[in-house]
Order: sequence, then C-alpha cells, then structure tokens
Amino acid sequence: MSPVAGGPVLDVRGVVKTFGENVVLRGVDLSVDEHRVVALIGGSGSGKSTLLRCASLLEQVDDGQVLLDGEDITDPQVDADAVRRRLGVVFQAYNLFPHLTVLDNVTLAPVRVHGRSRSEATDEARELLDRIGLADKAGEYPDRLSGGQQQRVAIVRALAVRPRVLLLDEITSALDPELVGEVLRLVREVATQGMTIVMATHEMGFAKQVADTVCFLDQGVVLESGPPAQVLGDPVEPRTRQFLSRIIDAGRL
Repeated sequence: MSPVAGGPVLDVRGVVKTFGENVVLRGVDLSVDEHRVVALIGGSGSGKSTLLRCASLLEQVDDGQVLLDGEDITDPQVDADAVRRRLGVVFQAYNLFPHLTVLDNVTLAPVRVHGRSRSEATDEARELLDRIGLADKAGEYPDRLSGGQQQRVAIVRALAVRPRVLLLDEITSALDPELVGEVLRLVREVATQGMTIVMATHEMGFAKQVADTVCFLDQGVVLESGPPAQVLGDPVEPRTRQFLSRIIDAGRL
C-alpha cells in the first residue's frame, strides 16, 4: 500500500490488550510521523513491550486499531505476513539464526521474503555491515560475536528489509554496560539518516538526545507525551516526576 501523503506512518488508536484478567494496554493512542523518533519510557509492566508487539502484529489487539500508512493492519482480513514485511523489529534477545553466518542472517529475509536477487541482497548487506564496522565479521557465526556486535547485526538485519518503521524493544537491556554505547551509536546514525523509529528504552540520556517525542507509559496508558526537554526536564504529571526521580537516583539520566 502506498504511503498516505501527510499522514502518520504509524497510528495507534485506542488500543486495548488484555492477558486473562490483566489489562496491559488501556486505550493507547500514539501517532508517529515519517522520519521521526519516538521513545517509549516507563517502568516494567507499563505496557511498552506489549504496545510494540501489538504494532508489529505479534500480539492481537482486543480493541482499537493500528494503522500503517493509513491501512488498518489490525483488520482480521489483512495479511499479517505482508504487513510484517514492511516493519523492522528488534528485541532484547538478538534472535540471530545460530546456524547461519552474519551475512546469511542479514540476506535471508531480503532474498526469501522480499524476492531480491542474492547478489543485490549480498551487496547491500556488505555495505550495511561495513557502515557499522563489522564487514570483517560477515563470514562469522553469531556465537563468535560479542553481545553488542550481535545486537548491531540484528539491527542491520531489520534495516536490510527497508522497513517503513523500525520498532526497537529494550535493545540494550541484555547488554553489558560497556556494549550499550556501540548499539546506541548505530541507532543514532540510523535516526539521523531519516528512519522512522519507535523505541522502548531505559536509556533516558539517549532518549533526550535523539528522540523527537517521549511518551511515558504508566499502567497501560500514555500518561504524558511531548518533546524530550519537556517530558524529561519539566514533566507535568506527578507520576512522571516520580519515575524520573528514581531513574536519576539510579544514575540513568
């Protein structure tokens, strides 16, 4: 489907998600314009990961809509696999295929799912790996890489499908502190090149520097949303201030 001129790339409208008796998302609204970076912040259990999983159709919404380029992708008639081809998703766990080399991990979806020629996909993959300083690792298997290297490869694999939106779910949470910087540097570079990104993160300093909008989720609702300087520097909601004070005490802002 062609993008809707002037409309948001990703538009979440009143999304509700429950797991049994547990209501995780309580009517969430989120609009993401093209070439913008939205950072989702909030404590564990606030709904950040579930929101990203609903947006990527890994979870079915119980109410509300998710629109991608104006198309309601939560409509049961929609081909979910076709939608996922337009999204790049990276999780805490790297999820690289251990039996494939780095190069084969990156080229798999472009060739098998998107029908590109192997030579085109290989050339693009090598260019992406070169940009992140891992060209010399193309023939290595994931278990020969550090955690930071594996996560950077996972991001490159998501970029290789040329997604409309890049969804990043706490991608530094499983990394040793010294490896976090190299992953965030890659995200920063991708953002400056115009990729549309929605990112759940605990890295407040990074959100402050890179995000266009910060959304604070609490108990399944977007309690506060706005520019980083406002939400992180001068929040309106008492609950946002309480959350950030704990982050400051932990040395993460």
